[in-house]
Amino acid sequence: MKKGHQVTMKEIAKKLGVSVSTISRALKDSPELHVETKRKIVEMAKEMNYQPNLLAQSLRISRTNTLGVIVPEITSHFFASCISGIQDHAIKRGYNVMICQSNESLEQEKANIKTLVSSQVDALLISLSRETNHYEHLDDLYRREIPFVLFDRVHEGIPVSKITFNDVGGAYQVTKHLIETGCKNVMYVSGPEDLYISKKRKEGYLKALKEFGLKEKPELIKITDLTTADNLKVAQEIVDMNPRPDGVFCMIDPLAVDVLTHWKSLGIHIPEDIALAGFTNNPTSAVVEPPLTTVSQPGYEMGKLAVSHLLDQLDGVVSDDPISIVLETTLVARKSTKSII
Repeated sequence: MKKGHQVTMKEIAKKLGVSVSTISRALKDSPELHVETKRKIVEMAKEMNYQPNLLAQSLRISRTNTLGVIVPEITSHFFASCISGIQDHAIKRGYNVMICQSNESLEQEKANIKTLVSSQVDALLISLSRETNHYEHLDDLYRREIPFVLFDRVHEGIPVSKITFNDVGGAYQVTKHLIETGCKNVMYVSGPEDLYISKKRKEGYLKALKEFGLKEKPELIKITDLTTADNLKVAQEIVDMNPRPDGVFCMIDPLAVDVLTHWKSLGIHIPEDIALAGFTNNPTSAVVEPPLTTVSQPGYEMGKLAVSHLLDQLDGVVSDDPISIVLETTLVARKSTKSII
């Protein structure tokens, strides 16, 4: 162990194969635990030279009743819905909310965390930026025992609670819909490959192809950085393909809307020439022409569950052991795809 390293309860828990909450209760001499269990934990704490984090304890005792929230972009309808759910339910439980946006920047995400922690928020709710492909800043939060929950865009490798959608199931549903309406050559247009949702929605797409006996083809998966310029570039590349795909599933609605707009400017008819579908049920998807087939995901419900679980952990209502909450999605079929045969 490095000189000067301060042992945490998480490290003791890992060593003994028990939960952090069990360690915490044992060190507080809780009567809920068996005497022998407490003895083993106290001995291990002494052996590892555990020193209580007095600053962290002080912060927990003298709470600010403020939570920090970091989202990739506040203007997104989905994240605005999440924030609304977070705020409504935080206020009901006596908490204020400080909101930061990373603007899809890893460096800004790190700066946001630093600012919120310096402001002594009690805990954090974080949805990762599209640039986030390494996670030392999250590891640092975890080591410092600062409570946080990840939602929507998460990192699977860190042991904190995560609130996500069934992205695999939603992508499977929309790809299945395209196939069942007659598409034989279905493309998936993804965001950055490191993104959790990119990987999960690709998994759902491939699952549907396999179920219907359609071969996975590398040329039918395209990547965009999700900027408008790159989305339009990909839209043109699809038009230039020979043969063209007859159905395209875009990872998120704003990407699908960019594609749709470009195709219409070229005189391509949707869905007659190419069927098109998105994901997220952004309000724009219902008002473009033709209206966009998509997958609905309840952002408000996600925000509500994320903040409720985080506050339950802070209040000791539930264990601080990490859990995964997965919300279901719903296919919304509109005119950008063909009718069921």
